[in-house]
Amino acid sequence: MKPLYFYFFLFLFFYFYPVPTVSYAVYEVSATTTANNATDFIRTSCYATLYPDVCYSSLSRYSNAIQRDPARLARAAIGVTLSKARNLAVYVSSISREADYGGDPRASAAVHDCFSNMGDAVDEIRGSLKQMRMTVGPGSESFRFQMGNVQTWMSAALTDEETCTDGLEDVAEGRLKTEVLKRAAKVKKFTSNALALVNSYVEKGTM
Repeated sequence: MKPLYFYFFLFLFFYFYPVPTVSYAVYEVSATTTANNATDFIRTSCYATLYPDVCYSSLSRYSNAIQRDPARLARAAIGVTLSKARNLAVYVSSISREADYGGDPRASAAVHDCFSNMGDAVDEIRGSLKQMRMTVGPGSESFRFQMGNVQTWMSAALTDEETCTDGLEDVAEGRLKTEVLKRAAKVKKFTSNALALVNSYVEKGTM
């Protein structure tokens, strides 16, 4: 028979150092499952876009905020696109002076036109994001009207970006033209993807 102090110390050990319960494990599994569901939702939704790899890689980092909400997904896609379009507009603005002193009037005019187009695109994408933040729930006439605005503005932004690159087609080959076209091509992918996710959300919301 063990002495009484043995049972006393045994009591103290379990009182102050409780055995982890199953709830901790359940919580961890639940959190992991939720995260996996969110990323799977984003991956599946991105199949509706023309550039699913670009879509998933740019939006999966926001899975905790997006969860399985198509409205949040579309809003996040527009937000990412706005950031990319702004960066391109800043870049084109920075090289416009270089184009002015490059000795090629056609290149200078094309770069200035591109900057104007990108400025319009940024305004349209910003308007789309603002409208998305104010959009009511699916199924109502207000929803159709508001999302119609978003679709129109995102389509216009894509058109402006394409106008920018089209204007550079007749410019002589060189570093300036190559760099603008390369950066603009990336922005157009983001804009196209965002528009596709908006269209998918509208389709689901009006069924």
